[in-house]
Amino acid sequence: MPLNTIALELVPPNTELGADHARAEAHKVLQLSDQTGLAGQIGHVMIPGMIPEDDDRPVEMKPKLDVADFWSIIRPELPDVHGLCTQVTPFHHERALRDRLTGLGDAGFDGVIFVGVPRTMSDGEGGGIPPTDALSKFDDLFENRGVILIPTRDGEQGRFDFKCDQGATFGMTQLLYSDAIVGFLGEFAQFSDHRPEILLSFGFVPKMESRVRLIDWLIQDRGNEAVAAEQEFVRTLATSEPEAKRRLLLDLYKRVIDGVAELGYPLSLHFEAPYGVSAPAFDTFAEMLAYWAPDS
Repeated sequence: MPLNTIALELVPPNTELGADHARAEAHKVLQLSDQTGLAGQIGHVMIPGMIPEDDDRPVEMKPKLDVADFWSIIRPELPDVHGLCTQVTPFHHERALRDRLTGLGDAGFDGVIFVGVPRTMSDGEGGGIPPTDALSKFDDLFENRGVILIPTRDGEQGRFDFKCDQGATFGMTQLLYSDAIVGFLGEFAQFSDHRPEILLSFGFVPKMESRVRLIDWLIQDRGNEAVAAEQEFVRTLATSEPEAKRRLLLDLYKRVIDGVAELGYPLSLHFEAPYGVSAPAFDTFAEMLAYWAPDS
């Protein structure tokens, strides 16, 4: 069964901040949901399992609460909200990864998105289980098995088709700052019989992005002109006034939804505020959902 959900991404806080900070984040989500009319609409929290990556990451990577620990803290504070998470697989051998995934299932996660090596490494590096193998090896542990979908990445059509062959039930897109996903899914529907659920990811861009450039770093793909255009759009969003920013993001959202709604894929949403949840982010997400939501 499709997830048919609205998933809000919450990054585990730094361990130094402790459980009280984690609970405060959950309470902030509840408060903002009430203020913006989103109460009861968020079906899942998506918690990324983060690992150290490039040295040039704009925000320092400090030790963070484990995904399962963070979920155990916030789960009682978010009634009727379920859990999704990402799990990096290539640094675990089969037994260790099975134990890890079993623990995530016991912790109450509905599904796992299998993630590969950082972009500084090549596919196949890491010495453990590639995401494509994890999809089939651990299909007994999770009914909902996801993968990352980057519509602007070279060779992604074949890569995504192979992941579906291996047992992926859904794909969560990289943050979308163009409507490239529309053409991607249209072409995919022409040559593949797979119709996995697609979690369309939209991220709020605060003014802080102009100085920090975290989102620019997250979506980078050197030499890729399509991504360069998305990075330029992010820069425009960061410098726009709040009203103009909401209008630009809502226009993008409408183009994406209108373009993919009739292609035959089950659709869900993934909302992200990379600098932390905020009232402007929730206001924008609420306007998007007023146009279209998974249960509409």
